[in-house]
Amino acid sequence: MQNERKDIRRGIRMALYVMLAAMAIVVLRYAWLQLVEGDKLAARMRAQVGQEFRTQSPRGPILDRNGRELAVSIMTKSLFIDPSQAQKKDTAALAAGLAPLIGKTPEDVEAAVEKGGGFVWLKHFLTQDEYEAVRAWMRKEEYTDCLGFIDEAKRYYPSDALAANVVGFVGAEDKGLDGIEQAYDSLIKGEVTEDFLYTDSRERPILDSIFKRHPYRGSRCKTIELTLDSSMQFIVEQELDRAMAENNPQGVTCVVMDPKTGDVLAMASRPSYNPNRYADYPAETWKNRAVSFIYEPGSTFKSVVAGAALQERVVSPNQVFVDPGYVMVSGRRIQNWNGASFGTVTFTDVVKQSLNTGFAQVGLRLGAENLMKYAKLFGFGEPTGIGLPGEEGGILFDPKDMRASDIATTAIGQSIAVTPLQLVRAMAAIANDGVVLKPHIVKSIKNADGSTYMETQREEVGRALESTTDKTLVGLLEQVVASGGGKKAAVKGYRIAGKTGTAQKIRPDGTGYMEGRYIASFCGFAPVEDPQVVVLVLIDDPGTGNFYGGQIAAPVAQRIFAQLLRYLKVEPSTDPFADMEKKERQKPRPAPAAGYEGEVPTGMIVMPDFSGLSIRAAAARAAQAGLQFESRGSGQATGQSVPANTLVEQGTRVIVNFSP
Repeated sequence: MQNERKDIRRGIRMALYVMLAAMAIVVLRYAWLQLVEGDKLAARMRAQVGQEFRTQSPRGPILDRNGRELAVSIMTKSLFIDPSQAQKKDTAALAAGLAPLIGKTPEDVEAAVEKGGGFVWLKHFLTQDEYEAVRAWMRKEEYTDCLGFIDEAKRYYPSDALAANVVGFVGAEDKGLDGIEQAYDSLIKGEVTEDFLYTDSRERPILDSIFKRHPYRGSRCKTIELTLDSSMQFIVEQELDRAMAENNPQGVTCVVMDPKTGDVLAMASRPSYNPNRYADYPAETWKNRAVSFIYEPGSTFKSVVAGAALQERVVSPNQVFVDPGYVMVSGRRIQNWNGASFGTVTFTDVVKQSLNTGFAQVGLRLGAENLMKYAKLFGFGEPTGIGLPGEEGGILFDPKDMRASDIATTAIGQSIAVTPLQLVRAMAAIANDGVVLKPHIVKSIKNADGSTYMETQREEVGRALESTTDKTLVGLLEQVVASGGGKKAAVKGYRIAGKTGTAQKIRPDGTGYMEGRYIASFCGFAPVEDPQVVVLVLIDDPGTGNFYGGQIAAPVAQRIFAQLLRYLKVEPSTDPFADMEKKERQKPRPAPAAGYEGEVPTGMIVMPDFSGLSIRAAAARAAQAGLQFESRGSGQATGQSVPANTLVEQGTRVIVNFSP
């Protein structure tokens, strides 16, 4: 009995040991599966019962002022690899099987694996066929633990190059890299969300996944609505392409603005690029020259100088100037654009013919303080704040540092630097009764639910000129186009005001001007009686030998004006300056008074008869006779303070009255 009991106890102990050993094995195996291989098994289980989704909502669209799409997003799959997991497999087999499916070489895939780490992109923006093929292959070959997909928003620009320099483009990972895309990236960038769906063998949602919302729904990204008009933008870009072909320049820029609101209706540069393939173009073509290119404005800046001089009462439209062809200021020779003398002229003629000698004198009368004061009042010397990346502020003098030659050259548009947008804003102020507005490129920003997040309003920066002064200046600028240097910008049936410019290019190191290298421009607005658009055309370094703004920039502006005015349905108006010179010649002149028949003593002259003469002709006759001349009114001479055919001393002052 005692031996039997010992055997029973021994058996129980053995059974206990076996049970404890089995339990230990189970515990160890459980610990191994849970702690060592738990993540791997969990991932395998999740791959078998469902799919992980890391989704990115579409980037917010960019529209023109009429709701036309300039930039939209479509959702696509992008493929990545986990090198840490891939290195545990047959890398060569993986690369050989995957590469043909995504248009890569096996070496490309192997190089991605060799980078190491936990994440490397293999290919962005797979086509649907590529995605389906890769997904099926991954499941068949059991590569789901080292390969995966991420939803990415692919940016698409329906109009290709239209407004490319304004809209910009998007790079990898939905990041805006230029233009509006960069400036408003934080508002229109899509959201990234992570989710898991339980699916059946055919990848159809099951259980509670059936009731989950679509991952793209509820995005907080916003919609940008620009002030640009796609039709006007197309008109402008079409003419810029023509200007490039005709003049072979280094670049061309055009800006169209509504002078009453500050809205930029069109903004284009050449050369440009297609943002759908931005990497195929030199980075220089991405630049928006309208805001990032600074240059000496040349004679277009004389519009500002003329306004300042009229405002400060240092000159009047009929004031007479004697043009010797050139003037010397602080040892610097300033001559007219053609190097010739125009003789005795009025300030109206100085503006019409863009005489450097006259504006140099006007600038010296204004002085450094006034010259810089009005330049700043018109918005030069600092960025406009339009909100586009890369905007320059231009360069102005400190009045305390200006010599007489600096004043004279600034008055003719040299020695300072401006951007095209700044010049457009200044001309828009002249068209807007002297009031300077802040330019806008974004009209509004809408939330995803359609409500308004932000809407730009007309914003006055200040008044540069009094209303009466501005109207006088507009009259002078209208004559520039009607019968002056800007005649090639005229559109039959419409009243257009503006100013041409021809500026020599500065050397890159700033040590002077480049021989034979110029920037030709025209800036103006129409129609004069109710301005709708301001247009600037700037041709940088034309390669045809013809570089005058009135010859090559004005015709481009003329074609743009003609099309824009028709597009805006602006009714033609009578041009008060049409055929002005022809009518002047055909109008009958009053019979001159009888000449003095007696002997003329030394130092005396016979007062000429100014009846029926224009201001210019009367001023020339007075200068020839050695008289001091002052005009009052406009039109033709109807009377004079000293009767004709009267003996007077040389240097006598004569006031001549004019009327239409």
